[in-house]
Amino acid sequence: MSSPRTVTELLRAWGSGDKTALEELTPLVYDELHRIARYQMSREGEGHTLQTTALINEVYLRLVDFQGVQWQDRAHFFAVSAQLMRRILIDFARARSQEKRGGGAVHVSLDEAPTLSTPRDPDLLALDDALKALATLDERKSKVVELRFFGGLSVDETAEVLRVSSHTVLRDWKFAKVWLLRELRGEMYGGQ
Repeated sequence: MSSPRTVTELLRAWGSGDKTALEELTPLVYDELHRIARYQMSREGEGHTLQTTALINEVYLRLVDFQGVQWQDRAHFFAVSAQLMRRILIDFARARSQEKRGGGAVHVSLDEAPTLSTPRDPDLLALDDALKALATLDERKSKVVELRFFGGLSVDETAEVLRVSSHTVLRDWKFAKVWLLRELRGEMYGGQ
């Protein structure tokens, strides 16, 4: 990993409009972005068609469009990157869900259906809805989940991004996991 000071200086220069800073920054942050994306893609189902490199490229394209961002430091950059990965994966899941509901559907008989069914991917859309609900109750706990689950950040890295102690992150993480599990189970069983 590169020195946080160098990355922070380049981020601030880029945020101030220095295009060459972005060229210098890219190789310094690429490995970390790749690690985060690889971690996130490992959580996806086997049939997922979005590849790690494509996810990184999409994040990079969206980051390049950010104009005049006042980057605080490297932790802020990776937190924004993790948030972008979440949005990209949610958008991808929504598009895939719409396709499953009839877009480009092939009609098959009921006799053929069991041989064509595939295992269901984890429901990122339900998780996204649950995270939004958690954010209305406690924004920081929602951010902890986003950084740890979608960003693949460690407890210490999450603490650095949120500017809290590692103990606070662990407490928030534990609470959020229980809360989300309860919320997602309620959705699975029709709110019962």
